Amino acid sequence: MTAKETLSIIPENILINKIYEIRGFKVMLDSDLAELYGVETKRLNEQIKRNIERFPEDFMFQLTEIEWQSLRSQIATSKIARGGRKYLPNVFTEHGVLMLSSVLNSQQAIQVNIQIVRIFSRIRQWLSENGELKYDVEEIKRKLNNQDKNIELVFSYLDQLMEKKNEPRKQIGFKPDDL
Repeated sequence: MTAKETLSIIPENILINKIYEIRGFKVMLDSDLAELYGVETKRLNEQIKRNIERFPEDFMFQLTEIEWQSLRSQIATSKIARGGRKYLPNVFTEHGVLMLSSVLNSQQAIQVNIQIVRIFSRIRQWLSENGELKYDVEEIKRKLNNQDKNIELVFSYLDQLMEKKNEPRKQIGFKPDDL
């Protein structure tokens, strides 16, 4: 087995699908990382607690209930009553994943970490190379928002015209009573 083969133990698309954006960070869930490393989530979090000084807020943070509910709706996780988790999950940024390699010393954890870091790097590179594309998309959104306002304005004018149409009109011209 070559060095490249040992480093590619998990298909890239699986790793990429386990990266989420929360609070402006690209992150991975503790349960996903534990699965990739071949350990229980409980054991992974025990190691984190024992080495908490290695994981500042920009390396790892715990999701809020709202963030967790939003994420759960996207990824179909089990309910608590059905054997799901009791605690809100921790999520790890790229730097947190790097730090995990110093806490988990198994060969599998090291290989998976290398893969994950490479994917994070490629995502960052893609985003920097496509920054102009992001700007263009934002410009289109802004223009569409302005169009929405213009369309609302047109409908508002139409509503006003309809209201005027329903008002009784004054009679114009000669009336026999005016004599």
